[in-house]
Amino acid sequence: MKKRSEGGLVFSTEQGRMCPECRNPVDACTCRQQSAPAGDGIVRVSRETKGRKGKGVTLITGIPLAGNELRALAKTLKARCGVGGTVRDGIVEIQGDQRDILVPLLQDKGWTVKKAGG
Repeated sequence: MKKRSEGGLVFSTEQGRMCPECRNPVDACTCRQQSAPAGDGIVRVSRETKGRKGKGVTLITGIPLAGNELRALAKTLKARCGVGGTVRDGIVEIQGDQRDILVPLLQDKGWTVKKAGG
């Protein structure tokens, strides 16, 4: 069981949520910086409908970016396709079947891109 003296500041009215390890605001946390995922260097674009009540989404995995860079890339891809989407666990999800649009866009970034799945 932890002692009270080992605990850290969790919330500040001035800055909001605080990281208990580095004691900085969560937005400026230095101890939990994400690194780019270690993969085989191939960006895979696939389509999936599992757990989405038949609605299809395009998944982009293996992008060698992390954190804010990945979210910024997802934002530009969503805008280019004209649809919504999200970033979850380093995987970019774009609504609908957008593989034909996304593959050339990702190849223009200089990455090796493959269509995965059926």
